[in-house]
Amino acid sequence: QLQLVESGGGLVQPGGSLRLSCAASGFILNYYAIGWFRQVPGKERERVSCISSSGVSTYYADSVKGRFTISRDNAKNTVYLQMNSLKPEDTAVYHCAKGGSCAFIDFGSWGQGTQVTVSS
Repeated sequence: QLQLVESGGGLVQPGGSLRLSCAASGFILNYYAIGWFRQVPGKERERVSCISSSGVSTYYADSVKGRFTISRDNAKNTVYLQMNSLKPEDTAVYHCAKGGSCAFIDFGSWGQGTQVTVSS
């Protein structure tokens, strides 16, 4: 089965950091743009970040700009989301998805995700 698997979430205090990983299984991640989005029960899905297949172009939502950094390691078939200066409002389940470009990420299918909880 072709899929992306998210990991790296956990419980951190406000101001802390986490690094999320999006690992490809069954396909070559190098060929795709990868986006991160997050979901909170009762709220709309929010697009967080995206990186082009080449790694040259990146996108960040205003809510995370300056705090989060997306990167990719094609040798490891993995995309990372470094999250610094975390706030309670960052608490969510984080998912990744792929597309031909950051303008065309397919959010129609998504997996289990990884839970990020920011609390004292």
